[in-house]
Amino acid sequence: MAGLHWSELPADVVASLRHGVVIPAHPLALDERRQFDRVSQRALSRYYIDAGSGGLAVGVHATQFQIRDVGLYQPVLELAAETAQSWTRRPLVMIAGVIGTTAQAQAEARLARTLGYHAALLGLSAMKGASEDELIAHCTAVAAQMPLIGFYLQAAVGGIRLSRSFWRRFAAIDNVVAIKVAPFNRYATLDVAFGLAAAGAEERVTLYTGNDDHIVADLVTPLRVRTGGREVTLRFKGGLLGHWSVWTRSAVMLLERLQGCVATGAIPEDILALDAQVTDCNSAIFDVEHDFAGCIPGCHEILRRQGLMRTAHCLDPNEVLSPGQASEIDRLFATYPEFVDGAFVGDNLSRWRS
Repeated sequence: MAGLHWSELPADVVASLRHGVVIPAHPLALDERRQFDRVSQRALSRYYIDAGSGGLAVGVHATQFQIRDVGLYQPVLELAAETAQSWTRRPLVMIAGVIGTTAQAQAEARLARTLGYHAALLGLSAMKGASEDELIAHCTAVAAQMPLIGFYLQAAVGGIRLSRSFWRRFAAIDNVVAIKVAPFNRYATLDVAFGLAAAGAEERVTLYTGNDDHIVADLVTPLRVRTGGREVTLRFKGGLLGHWSVWTRSAVMLLERLQGCVATGAIPEDILALDAQVTDCNSAIFDVEHDFAGCIPGCHEILRRQGLMRTAHCLDPNEVLSPGQASEIDRLFATYPEFVDGAFVGDNLSRWRS
């Protein structure tokens, strides 16, 4: 079966991706016995869709990479694709997380393609120690299967250092459509921008922030880089974020507000001030105090409190909230009620769980 090229994707899906949308990194819902909870998993997808998300990212870090070890990769991708197709008729950018060595990544991309996914978010952690040439060969091989979204994952959760040269060569791969920039590092974030500009691929490749520690600032700050004898201004158009797996309706409204400010060229001080507030929320949800050990349980706990998940369990019984993290989440609910989606979830929860 021939691979899928981005030019073959539905035009409205490509347009949505390039305009910039909210794409939550989809968690994995487990019941009290740590078994796959299909009702909660489907409810989460319905919540994200009704909240106004422009896509879903499934099988990614937030979904727990270990789903592959317990036979859940295909069932989780299938359920999300089925739910998206049955719940809405508007275009959704469906993204599948793809990891591993080349053979595994190609196989996962082929599966995602057959399930109707539009792009693969390619994680490179398994290639640690590979040369730049080997990394590019790996990415090129997976791109032969389906459109790629690059993934600069922060080192604290397994990412590897990737140079400007790597990003230039990666962006030059014709079937790359976007890059999720998530190193939680300004220098590394600029490396992606310089690489993209050096490749001359800024019209084809859309930047999405994955820097959960800097969401608002990423989305309103122009990245003006000079390379190859020209000056290019790049912008993050949307976000593909674990942080946006919670309080997603408020995230959609935030992105719409930020895009409106960028369009007018006026960024009010109260918008800039939001960056610190959103980052404060992320510090608790992602458990920065304990080097992100509780980042996935933190998201789960918020969704559990809102009734969208039955438990905050992870596949690994040792992956739990860190000491003091629950109290920090209490603080967020009390301090930032405008972010919480409380009424929206309350009004729709029974329908999503039906």
